[in-house]
Amino acid sequence: MVATRTAQAAPAPLVAGIPSQARLHVVTGKGGTGKTTVAAALALALTEGGRRVLLVEVESRQSIAQLFDIPPMHYSEQRLVRTGNGGELFGLAIDPEQAMIEYLEMFYGLKRAGKGLTKIGAVDFVTTLAPGLRDVLLTGKVKESVVRVDASGKPVYDAVVLDAPPTGRIGRFLDATREVQKLAKIGSIADQSAGVIKLLHGPRTAVHLVTLLEEMPVQETADAVAELKRLEFRVGAIVVNRARPRLIEPGQVSSDGTVDLVELEAGLKKARVAKEHAVALAQEMAEYAERQRVQDENQERLDALALPLITLPDLNPPVEVGELKELAARFREDAE
Repeated sequence: MVATRTAQAAPAPLVAGIPSQARLHVVTGKGGTGKTTVAAALALALTEGGRRVLLVEVESRQSIAQLFDIPPMHYSEQRLVRTGNGGELFGLAIDPEQAMIEYLEMFYGLKRAGKGLTKIGAVDFVTTLAPGLRDVLLTGKVKESVVRVDASGKPVYDAVVLDAPPTGRIGRFLDATREVQKLAKIGSIADQSAGVIKLLHGPRTAVHLVTLLEEMPVQETADAVAELKRLEFRVGAIVVNRARPRLIEPGQVSSDGTVDLVELEAGLKKARVAKEHAVALAQEMAEYAERQRVQDENQERLDALALPLITLPDLNPPVEVGELKELAARFREDAE
């Protein structure tokens, strides 16, 4: 149970692409790009200024628990981090089955019936028969978290960050409720669907895409941006994760990938390093120069999308909570 609050927190100054009026931030990305880490870092950044933020996952992978090194999370909100300025970060792992029981109780008063359905496996049967229903339940719970208010009528959370499904199915996931609404024209389901659609397609929601500066993630990012815009979702920022620093300067490695060993040996001598290391170092320089070239090409492809870009440094997984705070700082206006 989350305690109510007595004061409204001031919004934190965030970089371009993280709109201050958004209360739901959807984070997606190709598998392996680190979207859970980025979602957690963004959520931490949003706690600045004493804000209360909820970090939600929907893929039953317990990624949040692993990231924060806590036991597997149950279907309840729990505090993950309390920041020094009075901000609080909570976590929630949504279970579709529990979300359905909650849905039946909320709209039809059928809590006991919902538990009965669980015992006979009807929930799994229904969500398997109609896969889109699972996404409807998940987005419905996310919407409830965003619009929930305390006893004084103020939002329980200043912002909700959703660690969403990957880019390959983000459009279907977010748009599932609109498909259901076509079938249910009246009643509680129709009203609930309308509320979810209004939130996801409105100014209070922004979808952010996480990528690496590699060909496949960048291509999926470009495809997802096109799909999200076609479906009329608001795209926020592209987050470039694990960007390698620029270490090779022009002229150090030729266009054919070779290094001037004489010049390199002279440099090693000045640094009091044995010249025997020159050949191995030259090979590493050539390999890094090639990776740097690939990064530059993919950076240009992202620049062509004309969206705000946020670049995060290359941190080796697993990322610790302290490093998460370092990443969170990159989402603030004073980030270097």
